[in-house]
Amino acid sequence: MAMPAAGPDDVRERCADCGEETHHRVRVEIRTESEDPENAAFSREPYRVAVCTRCGRETVTRMNDV
Repeated sequence: MAMPAAGPDDVRERCADCGEETHHRVRVEIRTESEDPENAAFSREPYRVAVCTRCGRETVTRMNDV
């Protein structure tokens, strides 16, 4: 099976479900961690989201913890 050409947001990394290195779609999201509306503006953090293009497993990593 031919793999589609990699784009700027498509990287190869290990997938725990597939058990091998596969293509992943990667994006960065800003997520609000506080449920309190008054503090929500001060609780936003960047997260790296990688989705395996083979099985669909999503891996989310808080960037400030790296």
